[in-house]
Amino acid sequence: MNPGYPIEALKNRIAGTVSLLVKVDVSGAVRDAVALGGPSLLRDAALAAVWQWHFNPAIDDGKPIEVWVGVLLRFTLP
Repeated sequence: MNPGYPIEALKNRIAGTVSLLVKVDVSGAVRDAVALGGPSLLRDAALAAVWQWHFNPAIDDGKPIEVWVGVLLRFTLP
């Protein structure tokens, strides 16, 4: 799921990249997410989108493991 563009950010012509740190569990589900940077008006939309995602789990020694991954979401004005 792509993030929706917040109305307030559109009105103010705010674009940019939001950096997130996302904890992915052994099933590939998001278990935690934190915005590390980017325009404040875009952060909530980025977090809401990433909570809907499902990842392929990381594998270590043939077994799925829980990991933190960095994610960048770019918002560009239409």
